[in-house]
Amino acid sequence: MFDAAKKVFIGVRESTVITNNLSRGRRSPMKILVVEDDNSIAQAVAATLSQQQHCLVDIAADGQEGWELATAFSYDLILLDVMLPKLDGMSLCRQLRQKGDRIPILMLTAKDTSSDKVVGLDAGADDYVVKPFDFPELIARVRALLRRGSTALPPVLEWGDLRLDPSSCEATYGQQALHLTPREYALLELFLRSPRRTFSRSAIVDRLWNLEDPPQENTIKSYIKSLRHKLKTAGAPSDLIETVYGLGYRLKPLESETSHPESTVSDLNEMQQEILSVVVKFREVFIAGIGDRLAVLEQAVEALCRGTLDNGIQKQAVREAHKLAGALGSFGFAQASQLAQEIESLLEDKNGVSEAAPLEHRSTYCLRLCQLLEELKEQIKQAPDKANLDRLFLN
Repeated sequence: MFDAAKKVFIGVRESTVITNNLSRGRRSPMKILVVEDDNSIAQAVAATLSQQQHCLVDIAADGQEGWELATAFSYDLILLDVMLPKLDGMSLCRQLRQKGDRIPILMLTAKDTSSDKVVGLDAGADDYVVKPFDFPELIARVRALLRRGSTALPPVLEWGDLRLDPSSCEATYGQQALHLTPREYALLELFLRSPRRTFSRSAIVDRLWNLEDPPQENTIKSYIKSLRHKLKTAGAPSDLIETVYGLGYRLKPLESETSHPESTVSDLNEMQQEILSVVVKFREVFIAGIGDRLAVLEQAVEALCRGTLDNGIQKQAVREAHKLAGALGSFGFAQASQLAQEIESLLEDKNGVSEAAPLEHRSTYCLRLCQLLEELKEQIKQAPDKANLDRLFLN
């Protein structure tokens, strides 16, 4: 029943066992199940986990296979994509929880809205990472969940005396509760989920606002000022949220992180370089096989232009565009990822691509999709921008 899965992960397992025996001696390695239908991302994640965490990693390419592996074997952690064939990630998560399985589950989702986070956590997930994701951040989240063990509650985000509990939506500083508005809470959570990252105003807007409802020029400043005031009232330093002039805002580094800066920076750079080498390797494999993925999109656009786009081709193209958006962003192709997201959005819009849509609408969508597809091809031909790779590993 698991032959297909074994073919995918047997190489990861064998190399990991050797590494683990050398580095950990008698201790049994932890086992992680990655349920992800994008093989390029799954393999890159598995190799990175094997190298950084010395884990045994199994890969399932769809939700049903993930369910079979999760119920047949014992795992320390499951990385679970939301959009999966046969059985979606949310349903798989619910089934495992209904079965009484308390294994930590880290959801991988391409949607970064509050409603999607709530649905994922309510389904029983312990944490989530938004695609495209930064590989070092993903590894850090995995380490945090593995430390907590299989009886873990949803992880509390902490930075010194500042705590935020995503499961109860409560925030405190020391013993003092913080009474935050929904937007202030979302802003604080954004900082705590990437505490070493400096967020520009545009990055904050991208994460916390819809495109249809952008904030005014001084809105971000107002929320930062209000959040600082509430933190200071609770006993926090006035500069807990720092302004990095010309760049944006971040949480003030902890004293423990600055006490031995040379060794800390050296260790961090070494780890990032190791992860980068793995990502670059699988990025090349991903690019080598991207032609088949683009062919699916081309087939759908051509069918739309001819007026013969059926439901099956449309769904396949939407799924392929969705996977491309996540993989391209995670491998450093930020602009190409945005183009794939726009293609996915247009292909999902029934007002423009369905047979019932007016011919004028279909023609407009067809022209736009052709344009986006050509731009996507051109972006993929280019090497990933160095700034994008730096963003992935220096957050």
